[in-house]
Amino acid sequence: MIQRIKDFKLKFDKSIKEVKNKEDLDKVRSNFVTSKDSFLITAFSEIKKSTPEVKKEIGELINKTKKYFIDEINKLSEKFQKVEYNELLKKEKWDVSIEGLQFKPGTSHPLNLVIDEIRQIFTELGYEMINGTEFETDDFCFQKLNLPIGHPARDMQDTFYVDESTVLRTHCTNMTARALSQLAKAKETIPANVGMISYGNVYRRDDDDATHSHQFMQVDGLLMGENISFANLKWTLEYVCKRLFGQETVIRMRPSFFPFTEPSAEVDINCVSCNGIGCRICKYSGWIEILGSGMIAKEVFELNGIDSNKYQAIAYGWGIERIAMLKFGVTNIRDFYENNDKFLKQFKFFGK
Repeated sequence: MIQRIKDFKLKFDKSIKEVKNKEDLDKVRSNFVTSKDSFLITAFSEIKKSTPEVKKEIGELINKTKKYFIDEINKLSEKFQKVEYNELLKKEKWDVSIEGLQFKPGTSHPLNLVIDEIRQIFTELGYEMINGTEFETDDFCFQKLNLPIGHPARDMQDTFYVDESTVLRTHCTNMTARALSQLAKAKETIPANVGMISYGNVYRRDDDDATHSHQFMQVDGLLMGENISFANLKWTLEYVCKRLFGQETVIRMRPSFFPFTEPSAEVDINCVSCNGIGCRICKYSGWIEILGSGMIAKEVFELNGIDSNKYQAIAYGWGIERIAMLKFGVTNIRDFYENNDKFLKQFKFFGK
């Protein structure tokens, strides 16, 4: 058997030397390695009844010979591949003067640019950004925010109802109610200060026009602690407005009413177009309304299980589209949703 293996190896060496191309090599591979009729494969069957010592000796020789065959075939295969590749390179000629493909650079959507900027500002201030559920219960969207069933202020937020107890949220303040309820469960482990920014889509039954949409985006802020005051609210809003619209920005706070805050304030900034002189955009008042804010009402704390005698909180919310329209000079809110390439590519240099 040993001699037959050696003779088979000599036959292989002769065949491999005669190989001229890949087709010849494939035949050698089939005849000596992969074919079921190859002597190396049939040899294993012939030694099945041999003694363990013979099986070991012959088996090792067969495996060693097979490895030798495969190595020699692979060496020759690599040689043919290199030759084929070099021939291909000779045939292919590259004209380096031809202009390359022009890929259009991707752009961030203007609304995402604003969200990213707000995220950066509030992250620096120690706030956590959260993106809550858009399908909300009537309980968290209204009742836990001091808007019980039948409250007249509900008419200000004409709502899409999914069923009797589920709505498409009308504001991101639903996450304030959820956060307060979650903190109430913590009791003694409530952190000294809790800062949270929620953002996302909100929905109201509204007629779409240049400045209104039935679907838009809001960002809502909450800062709760044992020593939070209206001064914290004023400082925060002034700081954020200066970061968003420039250090020359001036804010004005006007008394207002929101069911979930007391006291409440509307916040204006000096017109970004005329810098407060008066123009068509600000209706010649010099001011533009930008957001609503206030101190979380005691009723909201109580409805969510928080001790209103121990904790205070500031809250504020505004529309992402509103900010984007002022920052980028957009006059039609529908531009944000129509996916017009000419409109969107204007923002390719923003946010870099």
